Amino acid sequence: MKTKDILKYVLSALLAVVLLWFSFKDVNWTDFWTGLKECRWEFVICSMLIGELSFLTRSLRWKMMLDPLDPSLRLVPVVNAINISYLVNLVIPRGGDVLRCGYIAKHSAVGEDGRKKASFDKVLGTAVMDRIWDGVFMLLLFVVVLSVLWKRYGAFVQDNILGSVAAKRNTVLALMALAVAGLAVLWAIYRFRERSKLISKVWTFIQGLFEGLGSFFKMKRWWLFLIYTVMVWVCYWFMSATIIRAVQGMDPAVLGEGFSDGISRLQSLDLFDALFLCLIGAVSTLVPVPGGFGAFHYLVSLFLSVMYGIPMEIGIIFATLSHESQTITQIICGGGSYIAEMK
Repeated sequence: MKTKDILKYVLSALLAVVLLWFSFKDVNWTDFWTGLKECRWEFVICSMLIGELSFLTRSLRWKMMLDPLDPSLRLVPVVNAINISYLVNLVIPRGGDVLRCGYIAKHSAVGEDGRKKASFDKVLGTAVMDRIWDGVFMLLLFVVVLSVLWKRYGAFVQDNILGSVAAKRNTVLALMALAVAGLAVLWAIYRFRERSKLISKVWTFIQGLFEGLGSFFKMKRWWLFLIYTVMVWVCYWFMSATIIRAVQGMDPAVLGEGFSDGISRLQSLDLFDALFLCLIGAVSTLVPVPGGFGAFHYLVSLFLSVMYGIPMEIGIIFATLSHESQTITQIICGGGSYIAEMK
């Protein structure tokens, strides 16, 4: 592994540690462990089962994008690739996305040209499109939720999200400049592709990447792809809702002083709040830390504190249950898929 890669992973891990420290620094550990024991664990298990369903649904959706490249691909390798990618992401941010592409390429049939039908570059294009589609749908959900419930969430979004974006104009301009530079590099590679074997190979890889991106537009039964997408996010929504139900089961009588008011505020959370919490949690995945550790805990508990006045000590219980239950699910499913592939 190169030094810069090691440095990147170390910095990513340090960021996760810092965010975890900010999340847990004021936690009363006695109340924290008591609160976890008081939660309704049947709802936690239900959330984990819904998480497994989301993995399967996401696999079915991704397979629809892979079919135009190699119709002979079976569902089982696709499911295993998704499961193992989640396992790898717990250690290396986005490393699982690269691994799943290589895994699918390995299981793809060989075409008439002697290359894999679903070669790594093409599969990478489908994985990029998979992420793009998630981002578009998440943004669409934000718009729909805010348009319907602006009175409830508008002030929080204005102060903590839109205000932050507006204040970082230089960052936006830098990203725009980077995009322009990327297009210029792409044009240069195309222009000089026949003058160097190395540039020619890079251009071939880029062509494969774009072919993978284009497979999205060659899918059959678009309506089924949309149904799978909705199902994935419905799973995320109800994973959040079931954890809310688990935390709402805490008895304030057995916890420390000050918890009564926070738990009573928890009791008022409904399915719309669960959806917005789900979206806040999804935003945390944009932070480049292993498995979302720290970023998820901090953002979710902060949202509960700012939006509802729920103490961070209680919010962190929700965030911990929500994140760690799915982490365990990813380890179980990813480990099971890895063992299955080792046979």
